[in-house]
Amino acid sequence: MTEPQLNTLLDRYQRLIKLSHDLASTLDLEALLDRIVQAAADLSYAEAASILLYDEANHQLYFQATTNLAVPIMRGLIVPVDTSIAGWIVTQRQPVIINDTQQDPRHFKQIGKATKVETNSLLGVPMITKDKVIGVVEAINKLSGQFSQEDQDLLLALGSQAAVAIENARLFQQSDLISELVHEIRTPLASLTAAVHLIQRPEIKDEQRSNLLLTMQREIHRLSEMATSFLDLAHIESGRSPLHVDQVDLAKVTEECIRVVQGKTLEKGLNLQWVIASSPLMVKGDSDKLKQVVLNLLSNAIKYTPSGGDITMTAEGTNGEIQIQVSDTGVGIPQESVPLVFEKFYRVPNSEQSAQGSGLGLSICKRIVEAHQGIIEVQSKVGEGTVFIVRFPRMML
Repeated sequence: MTEPQLNTLLDRYQRLIKLSHDLASTLDLEALLDRIVQAAADLSYAEAASILLYDEANHQLYFQATTNLAVPIMRGLIVPVDTSIAGWIVTQRQPVIINDTQQDPRHFKQIGKATKVETNSLLGVPMITKDKVIGVVEAINKLSGQFSQEDQDLLLALGSQAAVAIENARLFQQSDLISELVHEIRTPLASLTAAVHLIQRPEIKDEQRSNLLLTMQREIHRLSEMATSFLDLAHIESGRSPLHVDQVDLAKVTEECIRVVQGKTLEKGLNLQWVIASSPLMVKGDSDKLKQVVLNLLSNAIKYTPSGGDITMTAEGTNGEIQIQVSDTGVGIPQESVPLVFEKFYRVPNSEQSAQGSGLGLSICKRIVEAHQGIIEVQSKVGEGTVFIVRFPRMML
């Protein structure tokens, strides 16, 4: 090795040391993943880099961060463990350099077809912490020459640091979320404790006992809903809920959601109207999660709109954008609460009088929408109603 080469390698290791401090102090998982993939591409002088996280329960890998592609296209793409280079890295727990990826039988070509990016050369390393493989860092297409042993050693060092940092970020987010959950469940638990105490008193009348039973039933339902939503949000925030990306027609999704809630609107005496584009409204995304967003917005409208009120849903598209809108003539949201409705566990003051809820539904919606590179907004006036607007980039056919 010549002196200039040595200096260059020393510079790269010095950058890695500096990066290790940054990774150790970053607890935002999304920001952390972005730093890792950018560092992987820079340190190995590669065209691009990506992180695939390993889902041990389902025995599959999925893309979670990349340097060269839009997140909705890439994130959530599933890579089979048994028939891919990344899968080989996970099962063998070993790095690999492949200078002609197209000739390697382990190469999973469907990713190239989906992303329109061809992989010619590849350097991949496992991310291992506490003897557990949590994923793979890949650098693709060396900018000049071929990937070297020095490139591999650097990426292995980065992968080790990344694994620890990712697990720390996951634990921090989960512990933070658990603390919030424990705080939130105190209210329904207090109601249940008081109701159980009162219902056992001999002087309680039958009508009062029935009301207490209804209170208990309502609080148990609230706890169940909160637990379900909490698990959903915990998976999303920890990066363990990948998007199963496909071509999705939002016109069909919204029509399905309307059919689901029609019974509830009739039962409550609400007037449900909808205008759905007759032509396909195509996006790249996860059909189930997009349906979850629409159903949540419709369910909220039903909850907070009194009998006799109106709920209107529209889904339309322009050349580059698809807009879904859910409006109601319900109780509305005070202006000081409008900026807060997407925060975890936030409940509008006095909203308990209208409907029970976990305070997590809109937070989950926001994260799903943003994972699809969309925007969600709310407009509201007390006593007049609320409008939720969701916009997604349109996939042109």
